[in-house]
Amino acid sequence: MDFSFFTACLGRIWERKRSLILFGALFLCGVILGFLFIGTPSSYDYHFTLCERYLNRVCFSDRDVFVIFLERTAGRALLLALILLSGVHFAALIVPSAVLLYRAYTFGGSIVILFSVYRVTGVLVVFVLYLPIHLLIDAVLVGATALSCARASGFCFCRRDFCDLARDFLALFALVALVCLLEMLLLLAVFHPMGTLL
Repeated sequence: MDFSFFTACLGRIWERKRSLILFGALFLCGVILGFLFIGTPSSYDYHFTLCERYLNRVCFSDRDVFVIFLERTAGRALLLALILLSGVHFAALIVPSAVLLYRAYTFGGSIVILFSVYRVTGVLVVFVLYLPIHLLIDAVLVGATALSCARASGFCFCRRDFCDLARDFLALFALVALVCLLEMLLLLAVFHPMGTLL
């Protein structure tokens, strides 16, 4: 099987170092905003609800881990598709910026909640599952954003460009699926057995 489209996609992402740095900095700003605004009541309540849902529906859920894998892979694939499709026009590039900022903001705020409210359990969740999986997915989305920025300047609504877009989606979707598989294995090995004891 020929995987050249996969390596070509990663190579084009790596060539966009300025875009990677720019959107990486945007993501970092979003995380800092999440840290700073967690003290406001509305932000605290919102992030607390997110953390409760994450712990109850993902980490310590009694649902089948494969179902969780499918749900989370589908959700992340949708974000990936939105980001890549934004590369068809400059005006649509606001979409990946908004997605990255939102994810970064909720990431920062949720870490504060997990540490301050859930104590030892929160620390375990953050370092074993939440932090690595979130950052790996965000790295893929930042790479997709860099591709979209490169594509927006010369995209033509023709078969070749749509095929290139589809190949990029397949390559990055494979990475997303691998990260989600890692998440599923961590849930199966660590968190769901703990959930039966809590």
